[in-house]
Amino acid sequence: MLTKLFHFAKVIFLFGFLFLSLLMQAQNEAYKNPSLTPTLRAEDLVSRLTLEEKVGLMQDVSVAVDGLNIPLYNWWNEALHGVARAGVATVFPQTIGMAASFDPELINNVYTAVSDEARAKFNDFRSKGQHKRYQGLTFWTPNVNIFRDPRWGRGQETYGEDPYLTGQMGMAVVRGLQGPADAKYDKLHACAKHFAVHSGPEYNRHSFDAKDIAPRDLWETYLPAFKNLVIDADVKEVMCAYNRFEGKPCCGSKTLLVDILRNKWGYKGIVVSDCWAINDFYEVKRHATHPDGKSASADAVISGTDLECGTTYKTLVDAVKSGLIPEEQINISVKRLMKARFELGEMDPPSLVPWSTINLDVVNSKKHQKLALEAARKSIVLLMNKNSILPLAKSGYKIAVMGPNANDSIMQRGNYEGIPAKTYTILQGIKMKTDIVAYEKGSNHVGSIVIESAFNRMKTPDGKSIGLTAEYWNTVDMTGPTAATQVVSNAFNFSNGGATVFAPGVNLTNFSSKYKGVFSPEKDGEVVLQITGDDAYRVYINNEKVIEYWGKKKAASSDYKLMAKVGEKYEITIEYMQSTNEALLKFDLGYEKPFDPTKAIEKVKDADIVVFVGGISPKLEGEEMRVNFPGFKGGDRTDIELPLVQRELMKTLKAAGKKVIFVNCSGSAMGLVPETETCDAIVQAWYPGESGGIAVADVLFGDYNPSGKLPITFYKNINQLPDFEDYSMKNRTYRYMKETPLFAFGHGLSYAKFEFENASLKSKKIKAGNDASLNFSIKNTSSNIGDAVVQVYIRNLQDKEGPIKTLRAFKRVSLNANEKKEVTIDFPASSFEFFDTNTSSMKVKAGMYEILLGTSSVENELKKLTIEIK
Repeated sequence: MLTKLFHFAKVIFLFGFLFLSLLMQAQNEAYKNPSLTPTLRAEDLVSRLTLEEKVGLMQDVSVAVDGLNIPLYNWWNEALHGVARAGVATVFPQTIGMAASFDPELINNVYTAVSDEARAKFNDFRSKGQHKRYQGLTFWTPNVNIFRDPRWGRGQETYGEDPYLTGQMGMAVVRGLQGPADAKYDKLHACAKHFAVHSGPEYNRHSFDAKDIAPRDLWETYLPAFKNLVIDADVKEVMCAYNRFEGKPCCGSKTLLVDILRNKWGYKGIVVSDCWAINDFYEVKRHATHPDGKSASADAVISGTDLECGTTYKTLVDAVKSGLIPEEQINISVKRLMKARFELGEMDPPSLVPWSTINLDVVNSKKHQKLALEAARKSIVLLMNKNSILPLAKSGYKIAVMGPNANDSIMQRGNYEGIPAKTYTILQGIKMKTDIVAYEKGSNHVGSIVIESAFNRMKTPDGKSIGLTAEYWNTVDMTGPTAATQVVSNAFNFSNGGATVFAPGVNLTNFSSKYKGVFSPEKDGEVVLQITGDDAYRVYINNEKVIEYWGKKKAASSDYKLMAKVGEKYEITIEYMQSTNEALLKFDLGYEKPFDPTKAIEKVKDADIVVFVGGISPKLEGEEMRVNFPGFKGGDRTDIELPLVQRELMKTLKAAGKKVIFVNCSGSAMGLVPETETCDAIVQAWYPGESGGIAVADVLFGDYNPSGKLPITFYKNINQLPDFEDYSMKNRTYRYMKETPLFAFGHGLSYAKFEFENASLKSKKIKAGNDASLNFSIKNTSSNIGDAVVQVYIRNLQDKEGPIKTLRAFKRVSLNANEKKEVTIDFPASSFEFFDTNTSSMKVKAGMYEILLGTSSVENELKKLTIEIK
């Protein structure tokens, strides 16, 4: 008996010893130890991976490695101006509008709110075991490309045409998203894109070569904002661009990614490709610089692109075995990727990560809604105000509202947008201030036929919501498990352009969907159902097929005319299928009528003042779009003037004796020369986000004094522009333009008046490398409270080839009525850096410089002081 007991105890001891050994061994696995640095943990983890596992971690959908506790991770997420494509979120103004605030503190607050909502969503997704696209912690924003030409459709995503302004705003975005630099875990990771020399055209971006770039333009215009984000803001990701740079695809450019980014700037973070940019290396009719995916992938990784958005990197296993790339080069990239995931705490227990306590209560909270309103107010630019017609009184005359953007909530979201819980349209905002005598859309954005949409008469089959129910499958025949469901509450405008899914959880390609709703007409008459799709669609009314376009694999439009009667209900079903390449589905229904400006203004004949809310739309300008209306091509514009139909309507209003207040909504500069004649005031509202309608109304009626400043030049017409594909900065933007624009960079009127006094420099002579300081007083000489946006430009007087002047400081100063403040602006030594042709580098050189002080870049409105650098 004792022998048996002894034997049993021996077995227990051996098992215990084995368990303790395994436990100690687990504790000795460095990658599992949160007390070690992310670098050490990443090095240990990568040493345990097979080649196949490493390659699986280098694509945006990164594989799970169960044996090493690496969960599935999707690197792709978006937050251009609010968390995008992941359900309800606070939608702030489009970034070009926020740039008009000239307020980095505001931008930091906005993106701190965005990162709160992003973390809350991630925490919720992870609690449910979800790891899909738009559910991670790595956000591919901000876009700090220079908006060099107003025809570029994606310019709306940028912070304007000026390198300094772009850098300041971009750094504020990064800091707001990534959180405190001294925190143990990063809140999120931001991404500076698209590196580099990238700003259209959209239609040929997969084959375009930005070549013959002057070194001055590269270093003085195209690179400074990226340098700010990398060196000063410690951005954790950089996205390389689609186009080529000097013959090499940007994602395979050693000049950009190795010589400049890694070696010169010391960047240690991740480089990610733009989506399917690696395919462009070898596909015909694109760059076609490489024979196949294997060689393209090897070259991209050797050049420094660590992570691919796409699937070509799966060929890296064969590339290593073929000797095209050593496995050690793979290791370098994977270490960077795993280090980033450890920095985020993505693979550690939530209890160790303080950000894990943020919950969904913050999403579109009242605090964030208030911030969206503040951002929208500060984004609005008052371009023209004849005879001080603005602000409007809330009574005493009759006001009507017209225009295609007056009641368009979708326009206000811009692109790369989230879904707001509620959007206040400009029409709604005006109605909150005063009674109006009429609202008449008047015209569409473009075209001579006006569709008076009746989409608001569509209800879901259960009758609870406006719109249609949608069901999606990740198959092409509407079979298998449901991938997503949603209610589509506005006219359809679905596209996978810019790699946008129709709904979270749905494939970009190879999917199908079904939409159902009930239409109840409010009047008898012919209702036109309009649909455009690629690849295939069918439309049924009361189970009868009325439209079919199936399997043609290219975009096509169809319509059907329904003789509708009040009191009848019409069940509408739309089936859609997408199999390859582009996905597109647009649908609306309404009453068709020809555009007749005379009839349109008949409905507003009783008005003294017409607020015309026009411009363009994200449906017309954007990323690689298939839009071919007059003046638009592939998401870009071929003309910058307001579409003719709107010009004609405002001209007719003026002839009828109406005072016209034009509110322009656009993501880019508009040529508004005719409007300066036909309109009494012009307000630039951009795409103003969920609270844009309130903000615009606040400005129109004087409840907020406008302070926005143009972050881009408003040219008179395209005759003032060089060729779109010419990347030289000669005659571009306020920094090099010699002609007089319509509205200058930095321009923006106020209901207050500001005067500068006693401007002086602390020292009129400084040594190269020393800082400088400017002192002045500014006074509000009006009876209105207002914010002055002080702008300081520097001109290198001995450099005849450099910029005419260039922004190097700005500051918002809030002033009460008749208040005067003393202001000091300090300049770091880098403010005096300009390109040195002798060394082909940025350098502070001895000589005379001019400092120009004002509230816009208009030359004759600037106070000038000189300073000598010895």
